[in-house]
Amino acid sequence: MGIYDITKYGAKGDKVTDNTEAIATAITACSENGGGTVYIPDGTYQTGPIVLKSNITLYIEAGALVLFRSDFEAYQPVETRWSGYECYGFSPLIYGNGLKNVSIKGQGCFDGQGAAWWQIYHRIKQGEEYTSGVTKEIAKLNQGKFKPINTNLIEWDTQFLRPPLLQLINCEQVTLEGITFQNSPFWNTHLVYCDHVSVRGVTFKNPSNTPNGDGFDIDSCQDVRVSDCHFDVGDDCLCLKSGINEDGRRVGKPTENVTVTNCTMFHGHGGVVMGSENSGGIKNVTVSNCVFIGTDRGIRIKTNRARGAYIKNIFVNNIYMEDVFCPLAINSFYRYGVDESDPLMSSPEAIPVTEKTPHIKQIEISNVTAKNCRTAAGFIYGLPEKPVEDVSLRHVTFEMTDDLNEAGGEPDMVKEEITMAGEGIYCKHVNGIEFHRVRVETRQGPALFMDQATHVEIDHLAMKKLHPNTPVVKLGKVEDVVISGRQAIQLKETYLSSEESTSEVVIVGESL
Repeated sequence: MGIYDITKYGAKGDKVTDNTEAIATAITACSENGGGTVYIPDGTYQTGPIVLKSNITLYIEAGALVLFRSDFEAYQPVETRWSGYECYGFSPLIYGNGLKNVSIKGQGCFDGQGAAWWQIYHRIKQGEEYTSGVTKEIAKLNQGKFKPINTNLIEWDTQFLRPPLLQLINCEQVTLEGITFQNSPFWNTHLVYCDHVSVRGVTFKNPSNTPNGDGFDIDSCQDVRVSDCHFDVGDDCLCLKSGINEDGRRVGKPTENVTVTNCTMFHGHGGVVMGSENSGGIKNVTVSNCVFIGTDRGIRIKTNRARGAYIKNIFVNNIYMEDVFCPLAINSFYRYGVDESDPLMSSPEAIPVTEKTPHIKQIEISNVTAKNCRTAAGFIYGLPEKPVEDVSLRHVTFEMTDDLNEAGGEPDMVKEEITMAGEGIYCKHVNGIEFHRVRVETRQGPALFMDQATHVEIDHLAMKKLHPNTPVVKLGKVEDVVISGRQAIQLKETYLSSEESTSEVVIVGESL
Protein backbone atom coordinates (compact mmCIF):
# COMPACT_ATOMS: atom_id res chain seq x y z
CA MET A 1 0.00 0.00 0.00
CA GLY A 2 1.67 3.18 -1.18
CA ILE A 3 1.23 6.93 -0.89
CA TYR A 4 0.15 8.75 -4.03
CA ASP A 5 0.91 12.47 -3.78
CA ILE A 6 -1.38 14.36 -6.15
CA THR A 7 1.41 16.83 -6.95
CA LYS A 8 3.36 13.94 -8.49
CA TYR A 9 0.50 13.60 -10.97
CA GLY A 10 0.48 17.25 -11.98
CA ALA A 11 -1.61 18.90 -9.27
CA LYS A 12 -0.69 22.44 -8.27
CA GLY A 13 -1.81 24.15 -5.08
CA ASP A 14 -1.73 27.60 -6.64
CA LYS A 15 -5.46 28.47 -6.29
CA VAL A 16 -6.00 28.69 -10.07
CA THR A 17 -4.99 25.41 -11.75
CA ASP A 18 -7.81 22.96 -12.49
CA ASN A 19 -6.60 19.81 -10.74
CA THR A 20 -9.57 17.55 -11.60
CA GLU A 21 -7.57 15.30 -13.92
CA ALA A 22 -4.50 15.13 -11.70
CA ILE A 23 -6.53 14.05 -8.64
CA ALA A 24 -8.45 11.48 -10.69
CA THR A 25 -5.20 10.07 -12.09
CA ALA A 26 -3.74 9.70 -8.60
CA ILE A 27 -6.88 7.91 -7.39
CA THR A 28 -6.82 5.55 -10.39
CA ALA A 29 -3.13 4.74 -9.90
CA CYS A 30 -3.73 4.03 -6.22
CA SER A 31 -6.69 1.77 -7.00
CA GLU A 32 -4.89 -0.15 -9.76
CA ASN A 33 -2.06 -0.94 -7.37
CA GLY A 34 -4.35 -2.47 -4.76
CA GLY A 35 -5.16 0.65 -2.76
CA GLY A 36 -3.36 2.99 -0.41
CA THR A 37 -3.35 6.70 0.39
CA VAL A 38 -3.97 9.55 -2.02
CA TYR A 39 -2.18 12.48 -0.42
CA ILE A 40 -3.08 16.17 -0.74
CA PRO A 41 -0.24 18.34 0.66
CA ASP A 42 -0.61 21.91 1.88
CA GLY A 43 -1.73 24.39 -0.73
CA THR A 44 -4.98 25.59 -2.30
CA TYR A 45 -6.31 23.30 -5.04
CA GLN A 46 -9.10 24.03 -7.50
CA THR A 47 -10.93 20.95 -8.76
CA GLY A 48 -14.11 19.56 -10.23
CA PRO A 49 -15.80 16.41 -8.85
CA ILE A 50 -13.68 13.81 -7.05
CA VAL A 51 -14.79 10.21 -7.56
CA LEU A 52 -13.48 7.79 -4.93
CA LYS A 53 -12.64 4.11 -5.29
CA SER A 54 -12.41 1.14 -2.90
CA ASN A 55 -9.47 0.54 -0.57
CA ILE A 56 -8.36 4.16 -0.69
CA THR A 57 -7.71 6.76 1.99
CA LEU A 58 -7.96 10.33 0.72
CA TYR A 59 -5.68 12.23 3.09
CA ILE A 60 -5.66 16.04 3.17
CA GLU A 61 -2.77 17.63 5.05
CA ALA A 62 -3.07 20.49 7.53
CA GLY A 63 -2.87 23.72 5.54
CA ALA A 64 -4.45 22.15 2.46
CA LEU A 65 -7.66 23.59 1.03
CA VAL A 66 -9.59 21.99 -1.81
CA LEU A 67 -11.94 24.39 -3.60
CA PHE A 68 -14.61 22.92 -5.85
CA ARG A 69 -15.27 24.83 -9.05
CA SER A 70 -18.66 26.43 -9.61
CA ASP A 71 -18.88 25.19 -13.19
CA PHE A 72 -22.19 23.31 -12.96
CA GLU A 73 -21.55 21.48 -16.25
CA ALA A 74 -18.59 19.69 -14.65
CA TYR A 75 -20.94 17.80 -12.30
CA GLN A 76 -22.56 15.38 -14.71
CA PRO A 77 -25.60 13.35 -13.54
CA VAL A 78 -25.18 10.34 -11.29
CA GLU A 79 -27.51 8.05 -9.36
CA THR A 80 -28.36 9.59 -6.03
CA ARG A 81 -31.00 9.87 -3.36
CA TRP A 82 -32.17 13.47 -3.33
CA SER A 83 -34.40 14.71 -0.49
CA GLY A 84 -35.49 11.12 0.09
CA TYR A 85 -36.14 10.11 -3.55
CA GLU A 86 -34.00 7.74 -5.62
CA CYS A 87 -33.25 9.60 -8.83
CA TYR A 88 -30.49 11.24 -10.84
CA GLY A 89 -28.98 14.57 -9.87
CA PHE A 90 -25.83 16.65 -10.21
CA SER A 91 -22.77 14.67 -9.20
CA PRO A 92 -21.80 15.26 -5.59
CA LEU A 93 -18.54 17.13 -5.27
CA ILE A 94 -16.94 14.08 -3.63
CA TYR A 95 -18.73 10.88 -4.67
CA GLY A 96 -18.47 7.14 -4.24
CA ASN A 97 -20.89 4.33 -5.05
CA GLY A 98 -20.59 0.64 -4.13
CA LEU A 99 -17.22 0.97 -2.40
CA LYS A 100 -15.49 -0.93 0.38
CA ASN A 101 -12.86 0.39 2.77
CA VAL A 102 -13.04 4.06 1.89
CA SER A 103 -11.64 6.80 4.14
CA ILE A 104 -11.21 10.55 4.10
CA LYS A 105 -8.78 11.77 6.75
CA GLY A 106 -6.49 14.64 7.68
CA GLN A 107 -6.57 18.16 9.07
CA GLY A 108 -7.31 20.01 5.85
CA CYS A 109 -10.51 21.47 4.42
CA PHE A 110 -12.86 20.73 1.51
CA ASP A 111 -14.79 23.84 0.46
CA GLY A 112 -17.81 23.40 -1.81
CA GLN A 113 -17.99 27.11 -2.77
CA GLY A 114 -21.75 26.74 -2.65
CA ALA A 115 -22.69 30.40 -3.16
CA ALA A 116 -23.18 30.02 -6.92
CA TRP A 117 -25.54 27.09 -6.34
CA TRP A 118 -27.47 28.97 -3.64
CA GLN A 119 -27.94 31.91 -6.00
CA ILE A 120 -29.70 29.72 -8.59
CA TYR A 121 -31.85 28.18 -5.84
CA HIS A 122 -33.03 31.63 -4.73
CA ARG A 123 -33.82 32.60 -8.32
CA ILE A 124 -35.92 29.45 -8.75
CA LYS A 125 -37.65 30.08 -5.43
CA GLN A 126 -38.63 33.52 -6.70
CA GLY A 127 -40.30 31.94 -9.71
CA GLU A 128 -37.57 32.24 -12.35
CA GLU A 129 -37.06 29.52 -14.92
CA TYR A 130 -33.70 27.77 -15.02
CA THR A 131 -32.34 25.25 -17.45
CA SER A 132 -28.92 23.97 -18.52
CA GLY A 133 -27.40 21.05 -20.34
CA VAL A 134 -27.10 19.09 -17.09
CA THR A 135 -30.63 19.81 -15.87
CA LYS A 136 -31.98 18.69 -19.26
CA GLU A 137 -30.03 15.46 -18.98
CA ILE A 138 -31.20 14.95 -15.37
CA ALA A 139 -34.82 15.48 -16.46
CA LYS A 140 -34.39 12.91 -19.23
CA LEU A 141 -32.87 10.35 -16.87
CA ASN A 142 -35.60 10.92 -14.30
CA GLN A 143 -38.48 10.40 -16.72
CA GLY A 144 -40.78 7.69 -15.39
CA LYS A 145 -39.43 7.88 -11.87
CA PHE A 146 -41.75 8.72 -8.99
CA LYS A 147 -42.34 12.45 -9.01
CA PRO A 148 -43.22 14.17 -5.73
CA ILE A 149 -46.43 16.16 -5.92
CA ASN A 150 -47.39 19.17 -3.82
CA THR A 151 -44.26 19.16 -1.68
CA ASN A 152 -41.89 21.95 -0.76
CA LEU A 153 -39.12 20.74 -3.08
CA ILE A 154 -38.42 24.03 -4.81
CA GLU A 155 -36.06 22.70 -7.48
CA TRP A 156 -37.93 19.61 -8.65
CA ASP A 157 -39.71 21.17 -11.63
CA THR A 158 -36.44 22.63 -12.98
CA GLN A 159 -34.40 19.49 -12.05
CA PHE A 160 -31.74 21.76 -10.60
CA LEU A 161 -31.04 19.07 -7.99
CA ARG A 162 -28.13 20.57 -6.10
CA PRO A 163 -25.47 18.12 -4.95
CA PRO A 164 -24.08 17.51 -1.46
CA LEU A 165 -20.42 18.22 -0.88
CA LEU A 166 -19.81 14.56 0.01
CA GLN A 167 -22.06 11.64 -0.81
CA LEU A 168 -21.26 7.95 -0.42
CA ILE A 169 -23.86 5.38 -1.53
CA ASN A 170 -23.88 1.62 -0.92
CA CYS A 171 -20.50 1.71 0.79
CA GLU A 172 -19.04 -0.48 3.54
CA GLN A 173 -16.34 0.29 6.09
CA VAL A 174 -16.42 4.08 5.80
CA THR A 175 -14.19 6.35 7.88
CA LEU A 176 -14.24 10.15 8.04
CA GLU A 177 -11.71 11.65 10.42
CA GLY A 178 -10.33 15.06 11.29
CA ILE A 179 -11.24 16.99 8.16
CA THR A 180 -13.44 20.06 7.64
CA PHE A 181 -16.31 20.15 5.13
CA GLN A 182 -17.74 23.61 4.45
CA ASN A 183 -19.90 25.71 2.11
CA SER A 184 -21.80 22.85 0.49
CA PRO A 185 -24.21 23.48 -2.41
CA PHE A 186 -26.90 21.41 -0.64
CA TRP A 187 -26.56 19.03 2.30
CA ASN A 188 -22.98 19.03 3.49
CA THR A 189 -22.26 15.33 4.00
CA HIS A 190 -24.71 12.61 2.96
CA LEU A 191 -24.23 8.88 3.51
CA VAL A 192 -26.82 6.61 1.88
CA TYR A 193 -27.19 2.81 2.30
CA CYS A 194 -23.81 2.63 4.05
CA ASP A 195 -22.76 0.08 6.67
CA HIS A 196 -20.09 0.18 9.37
CA VAL A 197 -19.38 3.90 9.43
CA SER A 198 -17.02 5.77 11.75
CA VAL A 199 -17.05 9.59 11.78
CA ARG A 200 -14.65 11.16 14.26
CA GLY A 201 -13.35 14.68 14.82
CA VAL A 202 -14.98 16.13 11.69
CA THR A 203 -16.08 19.78 11.41
CA PHE A 204 -19.22 20.54 9.37
CA LYS A 205 -19.66 24.23 8.49
CA ASN A 206 -22.20 26.13 6.40
CA PRO A 207 -23.30 29.77 6.65
CA SER A 208 -26.53 30.42 8.51
CA ASN A 209 -28.31 31.39 5.27
CA THR A 210 -27.40 28.23 3.36
CA PRO A 211 -30.59 26.79 1.82
CA ASN A 212 -30.94 23.14 2.89
CA GLY A 213 -27.51 23.42 4.46
CA ASP A 214 -27.64 20.36 6.72
CA GLY A 215 -24.38 19.30 8.34
CA PHE A 216 -24.41 15.49 8.27
CA ASP A 217 -27.28 13.35 6.96
CA ILE A 218 -27.29 9.63 7.79
CA ASP A 219 -29.74 8.09 5.33
CA SER A 220 -30.78 4.41 5.50
CA CYS A 221 -27.43 3.47 7.06
CA GLN A 222 -26.53 0.83 9.64
CA ASP A 223 -23.95 0.63 12.41
CA VAL A 224 -22.83 4.26 12.47
CA ARG A 225 -20.61 5.87 15.10
CA VAL A 226 -20.29 9.67 15.27
CA SER A 227 -17.98 11.18 17.88
CA ASP A 228 -16.03 14.34 18.73
CA CYS A 229 -17.50 16.34 15.83
CA HIS A 230 -18.36 20.04 15.58
CA PHE A 231 -21.35 21.47 13.69
CA ASP A 232 -22.07 25.08 12.73
CA VAL A 233 -24.56 25.07 9.87
CA GLY A 234 -27.60 26.70 8.28
CA ASP A 235 -30.07 23.84 8.70
CA ASP A 236 -30.15 20.64 10.76
CA CYS A 237 -26.78 19.79 12.30
CA LEU A 238 -26.99 15.99 12.40
CA CYS A 239 -30.00 14.40 10.74
CA LEU A 240 -31.14 10.79 10.52
CA LYS A 241 -33.32 9.87 7.53
CA SER A 242 -34.52 6.82 5.57
CA GLY A 243 -36.35 7.93 2.43
CA ILE A 244 -39.65 9.64 1.81
CA ASN A 245 -43.23 8.42 1.39
CA GLU A 246 -43.90 5.68 -1.22
CA ASP A 247 -40.33 5.72 -2.53
CA GLY A 248 -38.84 5.33 0.92
CA ARG A 249 -41.24 2.53 1.80
CA ARG A 250 -40.44 0.80 -1.51
CA VAL A 251 -36.72 0.78 -0.68
CA GLY A 252 -37.48 -0.15 2.92
CA LYS A 253 -34.01 0.36 4.39
CA PRO A 254 -33.96 1.78 7.93
CA THR A 255 -31.35 3.87 9.62
CA GLU A 256 -30.43 1.81 12.67
CA ASN A 257 -27.79 1.24 15.31
CA VAL A 258 -26.42 4.79 15.49
CA THR A 259 -24.37 6.31 18.32
CA VAL A 260 -23.64 10.03 18.62
CA THR A 261 -21.33 11.22 21.39
CA ASN A 262 -19.06 14.08 22.47
CA CYS A 263 -20.26 16.47 19.75
CA THR A 264 -20.87 20.23 19.79
CA MET A 265 -23.68 21.84 17.79
CA PHE A 266 -23.39 25.60 17.35
CA HIS A 267 -26.31 27.12 15.41
CA GLY A 268 -28.60 25.21 13.04
CA HIS A 269 -32.30 24.40 12.83
CA GLY A 270 -31.86 21.32 15.00
CA GLY A 271 -29.09 19.69 17.01
CA VAL A 272 -29.88 16.02 16.41
CA VAL A 273 -32.91 15.51 14.16
CA MET A 274 -34.78 12.37 13.11
CA GLY A 275 -36.99 12.68 10.01
CA SER A 276 -39.03 13.95 8.48
CA GLU A 277 -37.87 11.55 5.73
CA ASN A 278 -38.28 8.39 7.83
CA SER A 279 -40.26 6.09 5.52
CA GLY A 280 -37.75 3.24 5.80
CA GLY A 281 -37.74 3.52 9.60
CA ILE A 282 -35.30 4.87 12.19
CA LYS A 283 -34.41 2.86 15.30
CA ASN A 284 -31.80 2.09 17.94
CA VAL A 285 -30.21 5.53 18.31
CA THR A 286 -28.22 6.87 21.27
CA VAL A 287 -27.15 10.49 21.72
CA SER A 288 -24.90 11.32 24.67
CA ASN A 289 -22.42 13.85 26.07
CA CYS A 290 -23.22 16.62 23.60
CA VAL A 291 -23.54 20.40 23.81
CA PHE A 292 -26.06 22.43 21.76
CA ILE A 293 -25.62 26.21 21.66
CA GLY A 294 -28.02 28.42 19.71
CA THR A 295 -29.76 25.71 17.71
CA ASP A 296 -33.45 26.25 16.96
CA ARG A 297 -34.39 22.84 18.36
CA GLY A 298 -32.23 20.53 20.40
CA ILE A 299 -33.49 16.97 19.99
CA ARG A 300 -36.10 16.94 17.24
CA ILE A 301 -38.22 14.07 15.90
CA LYS A 302 -40.57 14.91 13.02
CA THR A 303 -42.82 12.93 10.71
CA ASN A 304 -46.34 13.09 9.26
CA ARG A 305 -49.27 11.13 7.85
CA ALA A 306 -47.57 10.62 4.48
CA ARG A 307 -44.40 9.01 5.81
CA GLY A 308 -45.38 5.74 7.48
CA ALA A 309 -42.80 3.46 9.16
CA TYR A 310 -41.46 4.23 12.64
CA ILE A 311 -39.03 6.19 14.78
CA LYS A 312 -38.33 4.15 17.89
CA ASN A 313 -35.79 3.13 20.51
CA ILE A 314 -34.24 6.58 20.87
CA PHE A 315 -32.05 7.23 23.93
CA VAL A 316 -30.74 10.71 24.79
CA ASN A 317 -28.51 11.22 27.84
CA ASN A 318 -26.20 13.81 29.36
CA ILE A 319 -26.88 16.82 27.13
CA TYR A 320 -26.39 20.54 27.81
CA MET A 321 -28.27 23.17 25.76
CA GLU A 322 -28.21 26.95 25.81
CA ASP A 323 -30.12 29.61 23.86
CA VAL A 324 -32.15 27.05 21.94
CA PHE A 325 -35.62 27.75 20.57
CA CYS A 326 -37.14 24.50 21.90
CA PRO A 327 -34.96 21.83 23.54
CA LEU A 328 -37.21 18.84 22.78
CA ALA A 329 -39.67 18.55 19.89
CA ILE A 330 -41.47 15.32 18.96
CA ASN A 331 -43.96 15.84 16.15
CA SER A 332 -46.05 13.29 14.22
CA PHE A 333 -48.09 16.06 12.56
CA TYR A 334 -45.26 17.85 10.70
CA ARG A 335 -47.04 19.94 8.10
CA TYR A 336 -44.39 20.08 5.38
CA GLY A 337 -43.90 17.57 2.59
CA VAL A 338 -47.52 16.38 2.39
CA ASP A 339 -50.08 16.53 -0.39
CA GLU A 340 -51.97 19.68 0.56
CA SER A 341 -54.85 18.71 -1.74
CA ASP A 342 -55.61 15.72 0.51
CA PRO A 343 -57.71 16.98 3.46
CA LEU A 344 -56.90 13.88 5.50
CA MET A 345 -53.30 15.03 5.85
CA SER A 346 -54.35 17.88 8.13
CA SER A 347 -57.57 16.54 9.63
CA PRO A 348 -57.70 17.07 13.42
CA GLU A 349 -59.82 13.93 13.70
CA ALA A 350 -58.50 10.38 13.76
CA ILE A 351 -58.27 8.75 10.34
CA PRO A 352 -57.80 5.05 9.47
CA VAL A 353 -54.34 3.66 10.17
CA THR A 354 -52.58 2.60 6.94
CA GLU A 355 -49.05 2.04 5.67
CA LYS A 356 -48.76 5.85 5.60
CA THR A 357 -49.27 6.16 9.36
CA PRO A 358 -46.00 6.80 11.24
CA HIS A 359 -45.34 5.50 14.74
CA ILE A 360 -43.08 7.26 17.24
CA LYS A 361 -42.41 5.23 20.36
CA GLN A 362 -39.93 4.32 23.08
CA ILE A 363 -38.16 7.63 23.56
CA GLU A 364 -36.01 8.09 26.68
CA ILE A 365 -34.60 11.51 27.61
CA SER A 366 -32.39 11.74 30.72
CA ASN A 367 -29.88 14.05 32.37
CA VAL A 368 -30.58 17.01 30.10
CA THR A 369 -30.18 20.64 31.10
CA ALA A 370 -31.37 23.46 28.83
CA LYS A 371 -31.09 27.15 29.74
CA ASN A 372 -32.51 30.35 28.26
CA CYS A 373 -34.94 28.53 25.96
CA ARG A 374 -37.28 30.76 23.97
CA THR A 375 -40.56 29.06 22.99
CA ALA A 376 -41.54 25.90 24.87
CA ALA A 377 -39.63 23.70 27.27
CA GLY A 378 -40.81 20.70 25.29
CA PHE A 379 -43.30 19.92 22.57
CA ILE A 380 -44.73 16.43 22.05
CA TYR A 381 -47.54 16.15 19.52
CA GLY A 382 -48.79 12.81 18.17
CA LEU A 383 -51.61 11.80 15.85
CA PRO A 384 -55.10 11.12 17.20
CA GLU A 385 -55.09 7.73 15.45
CA LYS A 386 -51.50 6.91 16.49
CA PRO A 387 -50.31 8.79 19.58
CA VAL A 388 -46.66 9.14 20.46
CA GLU A 389 -46.04 6.19 22.74
CA ASP A 390 -43.84 5.38 25.73
CA VAL A 391 -41.88 8.56 26.42
CA SER A 392 -39.72 9.05 29.49
CA LEU A 393 -38.14 12.27 30.79
CA ARG A 394 -35.89 11.69 33.79
CA HIS A 395 -33.59 14.12 35.61
CA VAL A 396 -34.27 16.94 33.18
CA THR A 397 -34.11 20.73 33.74
CA PHE A 398 -35.61 23.20 31.29
CA GLU A 399 -35.19 26.91 32.08
CA MET A 400 -37.04 29.37 29.86
CA THR A 401 -35.99 32.92 29.03
CA ASP A 402 -37.03 35.73 31.37
CA ASP A 403 -36.91 38.26 28.53
CA LEU A 404 -40.34 39.91 28.36
CA ASN A 405 -39.60 41.02 24.79
CA GLU A 406 -39.11 37.46 23.56
CA ALA A 407 -41.85 36.91 20.97
CA GLY A 408 -41.27 33.17 20.80
CA GLY A 409 -42.66 31.23 17.86
CA GLU A 410 -43.63 27.70 16.90
CA PRO A 411 -41.90 25.01 18.98
CA ASP A 412 -42.52 22.80 15.93
CA MET A 413 -44.58 22.95 12.76
CA VAL A 414 -47.77 21.00 13.38
CA LYS A 415 -51.00 21.10 11.39
CA GLU A 416 -52.15 24.31 13.09
CA GLU A 417 -49.89 27.15 14.08
CA ILE A 418 -49.12 26.99 17.81
CA THR A 419 -47.06 29.92 19.04
CA MET A 420 -45.44 29.88 22.46
CA ALA A 421 -43.02 32.17 24.29
CA GLY A 422 -41.15 31.17 27.45
CA GLU A 423 -43.68 28.45 28.27
CA GLY A 424 -43.55 24.89 29.60
CA ILE A 425 -43.91 21.41 28.14
CA TYR A 426 -46.84 20.93 25.74
CA CYS A 427 -48.15 17.40 25.14
CA LYS A 428 -51.02 16.23 22.94
CA HIS A 429 -51.96 12.77 21.65
CA VAL A 430 -49.58 10.78 23.85
CA ASN A 431 -50.05 7.26 25.20
CA GLY A 432 -47.69 6.42 28.04
CA ILE A 433 -45.43 9.17 29.35
CA GLU A 434 -43.52 9.60 32.59
CA PHE A 435 -41.80 12.59 34.18
CA HIS A 436 -39.32 11.81 36.94
CA ARG A 437 -37.34 14.56 38.69
CA VAL A 438 -38.14 17.12 35.99
CA ARG A 439 -37.82 20.85 36.73
CA VAL A 440 -39.29 23.47 34.42
CA GLU A 441 -38.94 27.20 34.93
CA THR A 442 -41.31 29.14 32.70
CA ARG A 443 -41.62 32.82 31.95
CA GLN A 444 -45.34 32.28 31.82
CA GLY A 445 -47.78 29.42 32.18
CA PRO A 446 -47.55 26.01 33.85
CA ALA A 447 -44.61 23.68 33.72
CA LEU A 448 -46.70 21.08 31.90
CA PHE A 449 -49.82 21.24 29.77
CA MET A 450 -51.26 17.96 28.54
CA ASP A 451 -54.32 17.05 26.48
CA GLN A 452 -55.61 13.89 24.78
CA ALA A 453 -53.23 11.69 26.74
CA THR A 454 -53.38 8.39 28.63
CA HIS A 455 -51.21 6.49 31.10
CA VAL A 456 -49.37 9.44 32.64
CA GLU A 457 -46.97 9.28 35.57
CA ILE A 458 -45.68 12.51 37.11
CA ASP A 459 -43.09 12.07 39.86
CA HIS A 460 -41.37 15.15 41.31
CA LEU A 461 -42.19 17.51 38.45
CA ALA A 462 -41.57 20.95 39.94
CA MET A 463 -41.17 24.69 39.44
CA LYS A 464 -39.06 26.81 41.76
CA LYS A 465 -40.56 30.07 40.50
CA LEU A 466 -44.32 29.76 40.79
CA HIS A 467 -46.62 32.21 38.99
CA PRO A 468 -49.73 33.68 40.68
CA ASN A 469 -52.92 31.79 39.87
CA THR A 470 -50.98 29.35 37.70
CA PRO A 471 -50.77 25.62 38.44
CA VAL A 472 -47.62 23.61 37.93
CA VAL A 473 -49.55 21.04 35.88
CA LYS A 474 -52.58 21.70 33.70
CA LEU A 475 -54.53 18.80 32.22
CA GLY A 476 -57.18 18.72 29.54
CA LYS A 477 -58.71 15.41 28.51
CA VAL A 478 -56.30 13.01 30.17
CA GLU A 479 -56.86 9.52 31.53
CA ASP A 480 -55.04 7.37 34.07
CA VAL A 481 -52.83 9.94 35.80
CA VAL A 482 -50.71 9.31 38.89
CA ILE A 483 -48.82 12.21 40.52
CA SER A 484 -46.27 12.07 43.31
CA GLY A 485 -43.57 14.31 44.75
CA ARG A 486 -42.91 16.88 47.46
CA GLN A 487 -44.28 19.91 45.62
CA ALA A 488 -47.46 18.12 44.59
CA ILE A 489 -48.14 17.18 48.22
CA GLN A 490 -47.29 20.65 49.58
CA LEU A 491 -49.29 22.69 47.06
CA LYS A 492 -52.19 20.25 46.85
CA GLU A 493 -55.00 21.64 44.68
CA THR A 494 -52.93 24.64 43.53
CA TYR A 495 -50.38 22.25 41.99
CA LEU A 496 -52.89 20.87 39.46
CA SER A 497 -55.60 22.22 37.21
CA SER A 498 -57.72 19.48 35.67
CA GLU A 499 -60.72 20.98 33.93
CA GLU A 500 -61.63 18.25 31.45
CA SER A 501 -59.97 15.12 32.70
CA THR A 502 -62.11 12.04 32.06
CA SER A 503 -60.79 9.99 34.94
CA GLU A 504 -59.70 10.44 38.54
CA VAL A 505 -56.28 12.00 39.02
CA VAL A 506 -54.42 10.52 41.98
CA ILE A 507 -51.75 12.34 43.95
CA VAL A 508 -50.02 9.75 46.06
CA GLY A 509 -51.55 9.99 49.51
CA GLU A 510 -54.51 12.03 48.29
CA SER A 511 -57.00 12.13 45.43
CA LEU A 512 -58.49 14.99 43.42
